[in-house]
Amino acid sequence: MGNDSEQIRTLVERWAGAAHRGHLDTVVEDHAEDIVMFDVPPPYEGVRGIDSYREVWPAFFEWQAQGAAFDVEELEVTAGRDVAFAHALVRCGTEEELAARPGFRMRLTLGLRKEAGRWVVAHEHHSFPDLSGSEPRSEGEAEGGTKGSA
Repeated sequence: MGNDSEQIRTLVERWAGAAHRGHLDTVVEDHAEDIVMFDVPPPYEGVRGIDSYREVWPAFFEWQAQGAAFDVEELEVTAGRDVAFAHALVRCGTEEELAARPGFRMRLTLGLRKEAGRWVVAHEHHSFPDLSGSEPRSEGEAEGGTKGSA
């Protein structure tokens, strides 16, 4: 199927598409039996094991079915011989949430390992920036500029 980075990129894109469409079997298929996931909602100690991982998705699918976006916008993959990691920015939110904060993105980090010649996700971490003290800034704002308004 191509090189390791391409295989992982395909795995992540397939996972994200399945998460958006609510296809549970595809969401879990490329995950290790001993997956550990740290997610935005509880449990704060993480989700451990494929059965627990499978159990958290139906609530997300219900929210997603209300018209929310879940689009990978930026994906970087670093692959070694038998371990790899990937990080991405994901446009995740309802139309209203994204209209209120157009640049707001979920951060996704994955740790992968090869098992029997195929890549599986062993660790998955989702987070959003903490906005309790400020609003997210665009690249221009981070460099001292301001973001124009439409």
